[in-house]
Amino acid sequence: MITFKRLSIALTVAALMAGCSSGVKLDETPVEDKSALTSGAGAGANGAGAGQSGVSGVDLTQSGGDQAGPQGVSRIVYFDYDSYVIKADAQAQVEAHARFIKASPSRKVVIEGHTDERGGREYNLALGQKRAEAVRRSLGLLGVSDAQVEAVSFGKEKPAVQGFTEDAFAQNRRAELSYR
Repeated sequence: MITFKRLSIALTVAALMAGCSSGVKLDETPVEDKSALTSGAGAGANGAGAGQSGVSGVDLTQSGGDQAGPQGVSRIVYFDYDSYVIKADAQAQVEAHARFIKASPSRKVVIEGHTDERGGREYNLALGQKRAEAVRRSLGLLGVSDAQVEAVSFGKEKPAVQGFTEDAFAQNRRAELSYR
């Protein structure tokens, strides 16, 4: 009887641990140096699902002058669910920010990683950090100095939109560039 109880407890603990795991590998870097690719290449897997979320960039650069970032370029990079891979359609946006940052060595930017409300607090803080780091690494590959960029995570703590719809979730899965 005691062996059966121990086996039962061991199976219960194993089931709980398996239920808490995630298939997303947060330690793998999604950023690739594509500077050697020709302009027609690189539309692979990321390009296929680029418009799935239906979220368009919001131009927040109209106020604040030079501190707001490059004129006419969104400061928000959106991500797919449970992902920290920068989409192909955001690459031009990241490149514009890289040019803007490199134009002034005293310019600094904080990249804030955010997630939607699904998932635990710790997981979302880690995912938000990976999103911010993905943008930071992309800027670094484009020649921006590490001293000019800081990556932080807010996880699900600062949603852009309240609600439990797919549209609200899509707008909350983001990295925001904030110039200082």
